[in-house]
Amino acid sequence: MNIHEYQAKALLREVGAPVSDGRVVTRAEEAKTAAGELDGPLWVVKAQIHAGGRGKGSFKQADSGEKGGVRLAKSVEEAAEEARKMLGRTLVTHQTGPAGKQVNRIYIEDGSGIETELYLALLVDRQTSRISFVCSTEGGMDIEEVAAASPEKILSFDVDPATGYQPYHGRRVAFALGLTGGQVKQCVRLMGILYAVFVDKDMEQLEINPLIVTDGGDLKVLDAKIAFDGNALYRHQDIAQLRDETEEDSKELQASKYDLNYIALDGEIGCMVNGAGLAMATMDIIKLYGAEPANFLDVGGGATKEKVTEAFKIITSDDNVKGILVNIFGGIMRCDVIAEGVVAAVKEVGLKVPLVVRLEGTNVEKGKEIINSSGLDVIAADNLRDGAEKIVKAVKG
Repeated sequence: MNIHEYQAKALLREVGAPVSDGRVVTRAEEAKTAAGELDGPLWVVKAQIHAGGRGKGSFKQADSGEKGGVRLAKSVEEAAEEARKMLGRTLVTHQTGPAGKQVNRIYIEDGSGIETELYLALLVDRQTSRISFVCSTEGGMDIEEVAAASPEKILSFDVDPATGYQPYHGRRVAFALGLTGGQVKQCVRLMGILYAVFVDKDMEQLEINPLIVTDGGDLKVLDAKIAFDGNALYRHQDIAQLRDETEEDSKELQASKYDLNYIALDGEIGCMVNGAGLAMATMDIIKLYGAEPANFLDVGGGATKEKVTEAFKIITSDDNVKGILVNIFGGIMRCDVIAEGVVAAVKEVGLKVPLVVRLEGTNVEKGKEIINSSGLDVIAADNLRDGAEKIVKAVKG
């Protein structure tokens, strides 16, 4: 689960991390009052969406030369005007895709004098199952570009959970970032704060880009992006309340209510599969035969008829879907349960696109019998390759 920048900074402020004072507004008429509560003399006006690259982004139907989603203002009135210009409009960045995201919140904060911009992140390393620090002197840039062009400028190391965070971890970060004097002590303290809140709140990622050295020589968190482990939210009701459902794909949101693993993609062939590995293989073979998957959908090993029905309804609600491939290898999941769910869903929502079904494994004959006797216009497939060829042919004509 992701949260907005202003929420992330409020959380970090509570644990003692150095962040600028700021106010969030949802209506243009609130902006002048909010900006007036800050000291100035420089204000930063930031669009709040769950996507990076806001500063380099652009608004749809923007005037020529109009600035992106992060703007500087030199007066309360100018800050309020910039907020008014952004609220309710659609911001497009390299992470939102061409559709962009509507800006429903604006964060106005005190400006900071910047001497140096740095990059810092804490994340869960999937290979080592440990928390990693990632840092670079190339702050304010896309870290992916730095990694590709100058990988030597990025330091990454894990923290042994047996010892947890130690001051030498902070010093290692400080020296990699070129900090000196009192900045090293600040860095050691800040890294300890960030590691502790990362563990305590079950975060998956905490990215600060940029972490700055101010013109006064102090460290400050200038931006913050935080993602939490959704499976641990039951332990953090305070964090769960920060969820902004308007920032999430409606189909993904609906899937989460039924404990379905669903991710919307940009293709034209909807997939319903049991097992993450098989789902990945199904998407790969669809691409191999010249089409694109419209989603990742793993109904899981213990899905019920109701869950399968809901999964099918979610797939068909996507206007981009021109065909559907159901690929089930029954182990724990029984093929007859999948078949019953598919039949129930089609009878409820109808079937307007080609449907290819490949069943194999537990109760496969019973599942095929349910499909064949349903009266549905279903294309049967003998194996994964056969299924992929048939659905791509049906969609591509």
